[in-house]
Amino acid sequence: MRTAVITGANRGIGYAVARQLGARDQRIVLVCRDPARGEDARAALARSGATVELVPGDLGTVATARTAADRIAAACPRIDVLVHNAGIWPTRPVRTADGLEQSFVTNHLAPFLLNHALAPALTATGGRVVQVSAGLAVKGVADPERTPTGADFHRIRTYCDTKLCNLLMVPLFARRWADTGITINAVHPGVIRTGLGDPGGATGLLLKAVKLLWKDTETGARPVLRLATDPGLAGVSGRYFDVDTETPPPGDPEPAQRLWDQALELTGLTRRDVA
Repeated sequence: MRTAVITGANRGIGYAVARQLGARDQRIVLVCRDPARGEDARAALARSGATVELVPGDLGTVATARTAADRIAAACPRIDVLVHNAGIWPTRPVRTADGLEQSFVTNHLAPFLLNHALAPALTATGGRVVQVSAGLAVKGVADPERTPTGADFHRIRTYCDTKLCNLLMVPLFARRWADTGITINAVHPGVIRTGLGDPGGATGLLLKAVKLLWKDTETGARPVLRLATDPGLAGVSGRYFDVDTETPPPGDPEPAQRLWDQALELTGLTRRDVA
């Protein structure tokens, strides 16, 4: 049975991806920050007949992301699909014990760390990595000096910036994995009705009303599922898709290598660790 690992899988697009993959007779591993909510999601999927397991994992700090990677590796010696769905849209700056802005860690460093840590399990199957990105990355600025600590924090732009940092890593991983059988692609799933970035109060209520016009999470899951399962995409790697259409990735690729080297340092990885 094929194994699919999905981060941020207790709700939203992550849960919809898990449900749809579970219906295809795949073993589903949910990686969820909140163990109670993760267990609720696991139980609901199990009742539908899916083969599903829960790995508690907080991707909000480098230390907890490393713990999550160790737990996933222990539970999954072979991984066929790894979906990086977990992400946050911060409404205020929150800094970790390392002095890093939390969404920079969750949206950028955590997937970077998991890719390196789980590469041996992915290599065993020629696995596919799918990064759930965001169309708003086109508005981002990758600033290695300011974005990691939130020195340039902005209620809207920080989400764009951190998603762009993550997206710039995709072609570098594709080149790195060219001879391993692992592929990696990113996808903007469309404008989808989730709880991402919802503020409280009257503004939050207004936003929820607006979101009723947006597409549902089942629709948002479909382009993710396509990258994870479509036989026609076998061997395709390093690409960016706007829903189902391959599109040039947004942003200036010039800082990508600098961001890569910085991510190695900030995650505690060395060139020897990832050789």
